[in-house]
Parts: sequence; structure tokens; C-alpha cells
Amino acid sequence: MIKVLKFIPLWKSAVYVLVAVLLTGITACILTFAILYLEKQSSRFSDLIELIASFGRAPFIIGLCLLVFPYLFLFFHYERQKYGEYLLANMINEIHYIAEGHFTQKISIEGNGIIGELGAKVNQIITQAEKAIADQKDSAQIKNELITNVAHDLRSPLTSIVGYLDLIDEDRYKSEVELRYYIQIIHQKSKDLHRLMNDLFEYTLVQNKESLVDEIPIDIEEMLNQLAIQYQFQIREAGMEMRQYPLPVKKPIVMGDGNKLARVFENLIQNAIRYGREGRYIDITLSESNGVLEIEIANYGQAIPSFDLPYIFERFYRVEKSRSHQTGGSGLGLAIVKSIVELHGGHIAAESSAGRTAFTVKLPRRA
Repeated sequence: MIKVLKFIPLWKSAVYVLVAVLLTGITACILTFAILYLEKQSSRFSDLIELIASFGRAPFIIGLCLLVFPYLFLFFHYERQKYGEYLLANMINEIHYIAEGHFTQKISIEGNGIIGELGAKVNQIITQAEKAIADQKDSAQIKNELITNVAHDLRSPLTSIVGYLDLIDEDRYKSEVELRYYIQIIHQKSKDLHRLMNDLFEYTLVQNKESLVDEIPIDIEEMLNQLAIQYQFQIREAGMEMRQYPLPVKKPIVMGDGNKLARVFENLIQNAIRYGREGRYIDITLSESNGVLEIEIANYGQAIPSFDLPYIFERFYRVEKSRSHQTGGSGLGLAIVKSIVELHGGHIAAESSAGRTAFTVKLPRRA
């Protein structure tokens, strides 16, 4: 109401009041003639008029007020309709402005009625459009970064393979031993390429949220026990020992894809073997908190530098690039792990200090 009253010019408000007073006067005159007529025709009505007149001027003033308000209300209703048309016209102009490409502009919402609700819905659509545009830009940037990183990682082994193949093709080797050495290098570089392409394919696959199709009950403790047996030879070869600390968690079941979850813990165990040899032990702890299963895999090798820790789950990020190339890392392993965990509605975090590095995977337990 206040906004409508502010919308009406002062001079028009004065005109409406004067017209309402004039119409009230005309109505009062008509009613007066009608009352006088009825007073002559009915004695009871005459008694009623005398009774009302005994209260003085108060009934007359109240009557005039009751007459003037309907007229003022009609004028107010008319102006409220005009105010709604004004808001709608402004909204249409703003929508035209937004449609020209100014997607950061929002509709100015005035009023709490249907027009206000319409403005809020339009703003909601604009916000969703902004998010879609931002997501599209991010997707394009990710795609460009992915292509750049893949091209960079492919260039080095391919250059080596082509170089050594040229040496062999041109018979530029001194002996059979040197030839076999060149072939071994080519073979190793080819395996690195194969591993990179497999990791790249898997990373692309797990980015699709619809790729989690085989949701079945999985006993996490049983899976960890199977992996411990599977990697016991590699752990022994590395001069390490795996220690498991399963806490009394009854039926640690999660819903998900067994193969994908196994890939998570395989990657974390392999990293612990690869980078934790100095510490000898790999500790796996299973616990539960508020309906969430927590699996911690810790090693006691060299710590991850604090400035690298926030970025280790990013694509192609390597803490030590030279060491990663030597060990055959593609820089996609932890990014794949993070994507799989998030596909299952979980979360993964890492902490590292002098002498201890731990990865904690949190997965919602089946109710």
C-alpha cells in the first residue's frame, strides 16, 4: 500500500480526495432526500431518525466517513492496477535488456504479489543461466588444460620412442647389446604411454556422474583384507609390512561399484608402497563415526610438502615430477581416486607431517 501511495503524484492524490469529497456530498444529498421521504412515510423510521439525532453530530460525521472511504478505495484500486502495469512494463524492459546479452543484470523486485514472485522466478532463471555459462567456461578450460597436459605428457615418451626407432632404422648402434638396450627403452616408454592412456580413459569415465551403474552392498573390511593379501608380495619385496587395525565395526557395508572402490584403495596402497619405503610400515585403520565409514591408509616415508598438499588431487599434479616419471606416474591417479570417492557420495582428504602421511576416505554407510 505504501509503495502504491508513493507512486501516486501529490497533485493526483489531492484531486482524488476532492472528487471523493464531492461525490460523498452528492451521495449525502441523495441519501438526505431519501431519509426525509422515508421519515414521512414511516413513523418507526421517524423514531429511528430522532434516536440517531439525539447523539448529536457524531453519527453524521461517521456516516460521511463511511461514504468517502469507498470512493477513495476505488481510486486506490485503480492506481494499484496502474502501479502493477508500471512494474510489469519495467520488468519487460529489464528482460529485453538481459536478452541482449547482459546476463549479469537482475530484475529489480518491487512488491510482494504475483509480479514480485514473477521477478524472483526470473532472477532464479538468470542465476541458473549464469551458473550454466560459468560451468561451460570451466568445462572448456578443463578440456583445454587436459589437452595441453596430455600433449605434454605424450610428447616426451613419443620423442624418445621415435628417436630410438630412428637409431635402429638407420643401424646406428654398435652392437647387439646396444640394440637390445634401445629396444628395452622403447618398450618401457610404450608401457608408460599405455598406462597414461588407461589412466586418462578411466579419469574421463569417472567424471561422468552416471557411470556408477553397479551399486551393490560392499563389505569394506573384506575388501581391505583381500587387497592386503593381493599386495603382500609387493609389500614384502619393498621391505615393508602392512598393519591392519579394524575397529569393532559391525557390518561395514557401503553401496557402490566394487571395482571402482577397489581402484581407490589399490591406488592408495600403491602410493604408500612407492613413497613410504623409508618408514617400513603401512597402516590401514577402519572406523565409523555418525554413520560414516572412515578408512585411513598411512605410511611413514617422506612427507608431502605443505605447499603441495592442497593440490595433490588435481589432474596431472605431481609433487616431485622427476620421481613421478621414474615411477611411471601419470599424475591422474589421485584425481581418479577423488572422482570415484565423490561418485559414491564420499570424501577424501590427506594430511602429511614429518614422518607420516595419511589418506582418509569417508564413505556413507548403508543404513
